[in-house]
Amino acid sequence: MLRQQLRYLLCAMGFFTRIPLPAWVGYQHDDLDRAAPYFPLIGLLVGAIAVGAWWLAGQFWPARMALLISLIVTVLITGAFHEDGLADSCDGFGGGYQRADVLRIMHDSRIGSFGAIALILALLLKLETLATLPAAWLPVALLAGHAASRWAAVSLLASLDYVRPEGKSKPLATRLGGTGLILASLFGGLPLLALPPGTALLALAALLLMRQLLARYYRHRLGGYTGDALGMAQQVSELAFYLALSACLST
Repeated sequence: MLRQQLRYLLCAMGFFTRIPLPAWVGYQHDDLDRAAPYFPLIGLLVGAIAVGAWWLAGQFWPARMALLISLIVTVLITGAFHEDGLADSCDGFGGGYQRADVLRIMHDSRIGSFGAIALILALLLKLETLATLPAAWLPVALLAGHAASRWAAVSLLASLDYVRPEGKSKPLATRLGGTGLILASLFGGLPLLALPPGTALLALAALLLMRQLLARYYRHRLGGYTGDALGMAQQVSELAFYLALSACLST
């Protein structure tokens, strides 16, 4: 039982990062569906790598450059997985009017003007927002932001339907059950305990509000979610979380 859960965790890590997996993990068609509760835990791992990169870079370069290097490392370690979803979603929502048009544009791997602008603005806003935080709070901000935003994305599996017959999130098309959602919530919410209570509540409120707005928008435009929509949800939720932290903690 424990070994099986470890397999699911490693499958999640293999899907969302470029970290190599041991050969014994293998792959079965329902692995990712069962691994969904561990997605926020993968966020914690990515956040920890971001913290390590920021700290190491800070030993040699100024603070803002260290933050930029940290962002670059997270993009490399995840293969820009969620950023790709943000770009494809913005191209689809920006260029399509009917549901079929939005899905068709999203499915196109080429990036358009809406996607390119969204990526540039999102990364720039992330860098500038994190730069406003005191250095003492940056580690917990990165850990909590990566974990909680992945919870926001995976929680959509509990309330929305997958709208494609195929695609990168087809293995996740099953609704996330109550036990899985509770486990994901524990992993996603754990780093919040390291923040001041008032700050944690405000950041969580911003995250939940963004999650609800996105869920409503996805229902209206798509009738559910796609893999790209989940990537967009992670990126936008992460930004909302950092903006709320900045409003409370910036000096």
